[in-house]
Amino acid sequence: MYTETAVFDLLLPGDSRSLKQKRSYVRPILAMLKKYEVSAAEVGFHDLHGRAQIGVAVVAGDPAQARAVVDTCENQVAGRPEIELLSVKRRLYGDED
Repeated sequence: MYTETAVFDLLLPGDSRSLKQKRSYVRPILAMLKKYEVSAAEVGFHDLHGRAQIGVAVVAGDPAQARAVVDTCENQVAGRPEIELLSVKRRLYGDED
């Protein structure tokens, strides 16, 4: 069994000046990610209105499958025109970890 995790560091648009506006950007991203059968949540920068960190985790029987799912999630987040993907931190965990 393999688990891959990723943390996406996002820069939100300049009009994100309140938590309500921030949620209006983060919620659709989380909903989109969950369509890929991953666990996804906002995991950081809770107190910053213009930034967000979203964590994603997937479990698979094959490391290539876990990587492929997280690759798809990363591509979907990067392709959203309203946000800027600043960085991605990924880690693969295997049976020996």
